[in-house]
Amino acid sequence: MKVGRLAGPGRLVVEESAAPRAGPGEIVVTLAACGVCGTDLEKLRGRYRTAGRIGHEPVGRIEQVGDGVAQLTVGERVFVHHHVPCYACEVCARGDTTFCAEYARTNIDPGGFAESFRVPRENVERGAVLALDPSIDWDRGALFEPAGCAVTALRRVGFTPGNRLFVTGLGPVGVLYARVARALGASWVGGAEISPARRERAARHGFDLVVDPADADQALRAVGTSTGGKLADVGVAATGAPAAIGLAYRATRRGGTLNLFGLPEPTSRLDIDLQEMYLSGVRVVPTYATTEADVATVQRLALAGTLDLSDIVTHRRPVAELGEAFDLARDAETSLKVLVTGPAYAG
Repeated sequence: MKVGRLAGPGRLVVEESAAPRAGPGEIVVTLAACGVCGTDLEKLRGRYRTAGRIGHEPVGRIEQVGDGVAQLTVGERVFVHHHVPCYACEVCARGDTTFCAEYARTNIDPGGFAESFRVPRENVERGAVLALDPSIDWDRGALFEPAGCAVTALRRVGFTPGNRLFVTGLGPVGVLYARVARALGASWVGGAEISPARRERAARHGFDLVVDPADADQALRAVGTSTGGKLADVGVAATGAPAAIGLAYRATRRGGTLNLFGLPEPTSRLDIDLQEMYLSGVRVVPTYATTEADVATVQRLALAGTLDLSDIVTHRRPVAELGEAFDLARDAETSLKVLVTGPAYAG
């Protein structure tokens, strides 16, 4: 089978490898599709501290079921979450499961950009394999993980129906975040994006306001006008760029919440007047990854028709063309969401 992996900073390779086998308690899944995430791009650049395996948004068909697995069957269409917490430590007991030390140590093998992959026993036992409803196609299923990250984030920041939301960075995760918020009852959704093509696309699909962040003061005036001077209850930095984080903070009302959602680069710094932050009462809440329960919520919202996952996937490339898939994902003017597809995609 073909496997795409990192071979060092800036180097992607696609190699032939032996197909995995399911051990006791494990399953093997034939890949249908796996999204190229911004963190995959950062890993390729060598700018992600937990760099290693790539591909973490996979869907596919179960190919093998190991001894002791009773709840899953060969041929079943599934989404697979790559990480699971232990659910036993103090961090998990507090509800901060994505920050569990065990979370990052669990992973699918050899990753989501492989024509088939093995799901470890702990992932299977802890509910990381979600059966896809027959009405959910592969493209929408491959968006469950990033959409789940938005559900997790909104839960952690205390989002409630009627809140106003302002998102900086309208790439695939920024657009998904906004759509999830709308599905959960946001009353106003605005966004800022430097790419003209992505601004135009977002303006067509559910945003009350889309602005160019190049002139931050002008962007903030537009937010104030659109919200009647109230600004956003939740400012979301869906990109780790310090300027985007600063704009999301300035667009957040007094006593509101700033969600650090996108990945900042190592050693990056934010220049904010700390006394102003103190006096404004804006809470800063970083969020990371998602949980099995929140991914299941994504499927429920999609099935209810409240969460629109259409028109986000713009390009698809097979595993053999992984390099081209990454090139497309980097091109904001051409693509929104790029999928890497495997043998199960056609069926």
